[in-house]
Amino acid sequence: MPTQTAITLFLNQHFGAFTTSFLEALHVHPKYPAYPISDSFAMELLVFFVLIAYFMLVRMTLSVEKPAAAQHLAEMTHEFVSEQGEQIIGHGSERFTSYLTALGLFILLANLMGVVPGLKSPTAYAVVPLGFALCTFIYYHYHGVRENGWAYIKQFLGPVWWLYPLLLPIEIISHFARVLSLTVRLYANMFAGDLVTIAFFSLVPVGIPLIFLGLHVGVAVVQAYVFFLLASIYLSLAVAHDH
Repeated sequence: MPTQTAITLFLNQHFGAFTTSFLEALHVHPKYPAYPISDSFAMELLVFFVLIAYFMLVRMTLSVEKPAAAQHLAEMTHEFVSEQGEQIIGHGSERFTSYLTALGLFILLANLMGVVPGLKSPTAYAVVPLGFALCTFIYYHYHGVRENGWAYIKQFLGPVWWLYPLLLPIEIISHFARVLSLTVRLYANMFAGDLVTIAFFSLVPVGIPLIFLGLHVGVAVVQAYVFFLLASIYLSLAVAHDH
């Protein structure tokens, strides 16, 4: 049996058998059939429900005269994402605000979960940042094609025709390398942050670990912003018309 958080153990006890049956039906064989739900999935699920609860709270407490704290926070978040989108992507960035907001908030909350006792940062597992990176990869290419049509291929070909055979494979590799870059950057920083925090709490339970806990919070915020920023940049390059 793998080491699990209380939430993961609860999910496996109540939904493990169903999950294993579902995976087996898809010809996917979990490593631990009795405990198919991993910590990373359980923590992602927790982040999902927390964000859903937050958005529902904002919706139910919307008020022009007496806005609640949740509404103030939502307005600040929307303003920040909108300003960043306008600066990086430019005209028409409004249609990407919802994705960038959800992406940034999900990664930020996932990064910060490692600070809470008894929880883990799902982004400290490589598969989770990989999922974010692949979603972003598909998303910006989809909008690149949607915005430019077949002219989008010009982004991969270069300025003159005789460079096409050379630049096309290089550009394709560089775009796939973005997935690796986004994944490794987020995963490595969060894994190292969790490891250092746990190590110092094990050695010195009081005092010094709080410093590293503060650093971990800082790293969590910075890495969420970096991922958000790079996603915005990739979107701006994809939807630009001057390829």
